[in-house]
Amino acid sequence: MTEARCDAFLSGRVQAWQPVTGYRAGLDAVFLASAVPARAGETALELGAGAGVASLCLAARVPGVRVTAVERDASYAALARRNGAENARGGAAPLEVVEADLAELPEAVKARRFTHLLFNPPYFDRSRGKASPHAAREAAMGEETPIGIWVDVAARRLSPGGWLTVIHRAERLPDLLAAMVARGGFGGATVLPLTGREGRAAGRVIVQARKGGRAEARLLAPMVLHEGPVHRSDAEDYTPEVAAILRDGAALTRMG
Repeated sequence: MTEARCDAFLSGRVQAWQPVTGYRAGLDAVFLASAVPARAGETALELGAGAGVASLCLAARVPGVRVTAVERDASYAALARRNGAENARGGAAPLEVVEADLAELPEAVKARRFTHLLFNPPYFDRSRGKASPHAAREAAMGEETPIGIWVDVAARRLSPGGWLTVIHRAERLPDLLAAMVARGGFGGATVLPLTGREGRAAGRVIVQARKGGRAEARLLAPMVLHEGPVHRSDAEDYTPEVAAILRDGAALTRMG
């Protein structure tokens, strides 16, 4: 692992060491954690957790939820363990970190069922684009394990009626929804587009569905991250709703 730097999330409630170069978790991890409808006493499993930022943000937002983070890269898994231990010393709930490929989970994990499952999968289908020259970033951003396998593993690990929450690039939405229906038996998907500014196309989507759900699918109005049509100064211009999520650890209630 190259040099690491400690980053603050949720106004410092979460501290996470991440590599200076390569893949680094950011806003997507915080939004993912904010959308999980977890309650105290429930369990959550994150696949492809990287340095554990989304898992730690979820644990910080929902005291009493028990989170397990799965990461196959040894160096990132080591950072996730370090981050979990350091945040626990600050009063956060312990983070269980499992170093494993999501397609080859250890029996100890396969024997369990979880109330919630979340993931922020590699965004890019490499049959349609070029690989990154940085190995760690490519491992995080270039899809090696097909999205159908992510969804299949999620379905197997979730309890009946459990919730799957995913953040992905908008252009991958058809692939994700198709996998949820064909591979996972998920129903009642809710899709929330995320756009940088009013009137712009969405770059990300948050998708949530329930195992065995029968509700109608819903496409929500886009969530706009920044106020105003253009960026006019160096000052932060997040909307109040977004600022509450990023700074205060508020829940993303639109999904419910």
